[in-house]
Amino acid sequence: MLIELGHFALILAFGVAIVQMIVPMVGAHRGHVGWMSVAEPAATVQFLLVSFSFAALTWAFVTSDFSLQLVYANSHTDKPMIYKITGVWGNHEGSMLLWMVILALFGACAAWFGDGLPTRLRARVLAVQASISVAFFAFLIFTSNPFLRLAVPPLNGRDLNPLLQDPGLAFHPPFLYLGYVGLSMSFSFAVAALIEGRVDAAWGRWVRPWTLAAWMFLTVGIALGSWWAYYELGWGGFWFWDPVENASFMPWLISAALLHSAIVVEKREALKSWTILLAILAFGFSLLGAFIVRSGVLTSVHAFANDPERGMLILIILAIFLGGALTLFAFRAGAMEAKGVFSVVSRESALILNNILLAVSCFVVFIGTIWPLIAEILFDRTLSVGPPFFDAAFTPFMVAIAIVLPLGSIIAWKRGTLGRAAKPLGAWLCLAVALAGLTYAVQSGGSALGPIGVALGIWVFGGAVADLWMRSGREGWLSRLRRIARMPRAEWGKATAHIGMGVTIFGVAAMLAWEQEDIRIADIGDRWDVGQFAFQLDEVAQLEGPNYVTTMATMSVWRGDTQIGVLAPEKRFYPVANMPTTEAAISNGILRDIYVVVGDPQATGGWAIRVYIKPFANWIWGGAILMALGGCFSLSDRRLRVGAAARKKAPKAVPAE
Repeated sequence: MLIELGHFALILAFGVAIVQMIVPMVGAHRGHVGWMSVAEPAATVQFLLVSFSFAALTWAFVTSDFSLQLVYANSHTDKPMIYKITGVWGNHEGSMLLWMVILALFGACAAWFGDGLPTRLRARVLAVQASISVAFFAFLIFTSNPFLRLAVPPLNGRDLNPLLQDPGLAFHPPFLYLGYVGLSMSFSFAVAALIEGRVDAAWGRWVRPWTLAAWMFLTVGIALGSWWAYYELGWGGFWFWDPVENASFMPWLISAALLHSAIVVEKREALKSWTILLAILAFGFSLLGAFIVRSGVLTSVHAFANDPERGMLILIILAIFLGGALTLFAFRAGAMEAKGVFSVVSRESALILNNILLAVSCFVVFIGTIWPLIAEILFDRTLSVGPPFFDAAFTPFMVAIAIVLPLGSIIAWKRGTLGRAAKPLGAWLCLAVALAGLTYAVQSGGSALGPIGVALGIWVFGGAVADLWMRSGREGWLSRLRRIARMPRAEWGKATAHIGMGVTIFGVAAMLAWEQEDIRIADIGDRWDVGQFAFQLDEVAQLEGPNYVTTMATMSVWRGDTQIGVLAPEKRFYPVANMPTTEAAISNGILRDIYVVVGDPQATGGWAIRVYIKPFANWIWGGAILMALGGCFSLSDRRLRVGAAARKKAPKAVPAE
């Protein structure tokens, strides 16, 4: 009965979304306040209904209700409870329902916290947001219904993909969807502004929090996915330029550009047309990601589905929304008159350069991702575009962004001078160059990637610190530190995010440049050296887990004559899913990771063993955490919250005459 109620709530939410799409938009056009006021309660009701539907599906997974086709295909009674719950979105239909919950949540948040928006604009924003909901409700209900029953319920299920039975990947999709779907709010604001024909500083201030929230969630989601790939897939890497990885990275790049562009709109009322275009493209890339993940046209270990027909429907949704918005943009872009005037050397120009570099780097990733599909369709050729292309084509743009970032943060608005902006950075530049030279000398003429990563990391980190220090005035140290502590949280957020980027740049460069690798066949009792560590294969045992059998190796790790730890890499096999997985054993450290993988037994005896020493590996994800934390700081700043009214000062007492 609960399943039927969940299905009915989903259909009812579809009807509410249709009302929310039409009535407020007509009301805004005709000036009917009553019609426009329908948007807020409709957004709330839609969210409550789709949340109930999602809760009903979750209950079916928790209770192992195998009369539901989706539960049968993606669960099992022996599966741990956390993976029964995460199995709800570990498939195409359930993940689309989660997508709808988040889409409705963002619309409801705009209704709940949008009191500071003009009535017409809020009605149009919520109507556009509802139109997106209508498209995906139709897609979900008619092609991907999660509530289909089985005529004869089986005794047990087929289990969830073993690769998805992991804490990192359990939380990766929700955060990624919060980012993907969060960009729908930026899209809705852009389309609503185009309909009204007005973009001003207030619009830039309203759209920034939504973009910032989406970018922050995307950052966390991408970092979780990268971390999962690092320790779960057993190959030791953190990024493979897989099509689905790229599908999340492209909207991240565009949303970063949009975030910086919206600042120019808010501060200087410039770049209006460009900012609107970025808002449209950001959500367009999110829809493209949904198409790549669910169509099966590009092979990926991350893909949810392999259904070209449903993928084609998502492509039609992408074409309707992106094509319609771009058509509207073509008609209205001329009305977006820029008011701010600025010189070539100014913060506005630096942000434009930042936007160009981010947009072009996104275009490079897009071409590399989609080119195999184009080559197969147009030229009937099977091509593979892998890491060598992306490393060579994408890296220079990131290096350029890192070089420009500190100067762009410090240079003055409207009109500045490079000499004055570079002065606070002089000491950091010297330190970056000196440490890069020292690194090159110490590594005995190895790869230049290490020294470059050190220089860029110090430069970006120093730029963020110098920016805060420069804004603290010219008084004594103690006074300046107090002023820094009292700075708005948005300033702290910007500095923290930029520091995080510097840390990630250094982590990536250090790990790629100084990684040590050893692959060998080892017998029980063998001992060998890798770098400054020694490894010994002590035992290999066959064990049973909750829903898998495993081959577990026990390896002791030594530094000199001192044993520093024991690692237990595994090779698991899930009988229900008939699928093996590799579970790497990792000794995490601030300065290095020791990464060990056990392979298959060899016909000649012994076991295949891979050992990696990965310097500064955790700095990659530590930097991503800092970037997301910077977004949290900025989002908590009262000035960036939509609808946050100004604090009213207490009226002064007027003395009686």
